[in-house]
Amino acid sequence: MIDKPISNPQFPLPKRCVREGAIALDEVLKDIEVPSLDVPDLDASFTPSRTKDLFAEKSRAAWKDVQQAEARCDFAPNKVRISYRNPAFGIISLWKKSLYGRTLTDIKSDPDMVGKFAVGMNTLIRQILGNSLATGDWCIVTSPKRRHKERNFASLISARLATLLGVNFYEDLAECHSKHRVGAVFTLVKAPPTERNIIVFDDFVTTGATMLSMRDLLQPLGYNLIFFTGINNKL
Repeated sequence: MIDKPISNPQFPLPKRCVREGAIALDEVLKDIEVPSLDVPDLDASFTPSRTKDLFAEKSRAAWKDVQQAEARCDFAPNKVRISYRNPAFGIISLWKKSLYGRTLTDIKSDPDMVGKFAVGMNTLIRQILGNSLATGDWCIVTSPKRRHKERNFASLISARLATLLGVNFYEDLAECHSKHRVGAVFTLVKAPPTERNIIVFDDFVTTGATMLSMRDLLQPLGYNLIFFTGINNKL
């Protein structure tokens, strides 16, 4: 093995001789910058991203579309349910909101729907109340229409339903001066019903706030109340 010469300031190494016509590589190489060959630590800088659940994202997007779109009902049978606003206050519905079917606006603008609701509710109410209807001590009321509306969909159904059940319908019994449903306060504008048992009906129920306001109006007067709606407007 040949030892490399040791550099010593007192004994400088002799300059390399370059033959005539040859290239002095030392002069060429000294100006070349050699790039760093250090490799970054990929494990330290890499943070794995959470795996996306594409199916879950599509499901959330579809649900958002449903929430933003107008409510619909397909009138599927066997959808009777009791929805409780609180343990002591339940609303019985014949149908429920669905992903497909007719929009509620379309339903309310179709005169034929009045008969469909009345016939369906007549069957349901008779099944639930049974022979107690024969006492003749029953009547129907509905939530008050807003100030800017004429006879509304719920009132039309209630009038037809009262005829089918053979009971009285007290139209426009209450009044509401607020256009907002939540927290609305109703007041009596007519003589209260003489019957002691009242069927409180509304065409659609979402939060139950309107029905709750009717209960707050009538229950202190000593009436027995039962609440029905055509469509439960919640999935």
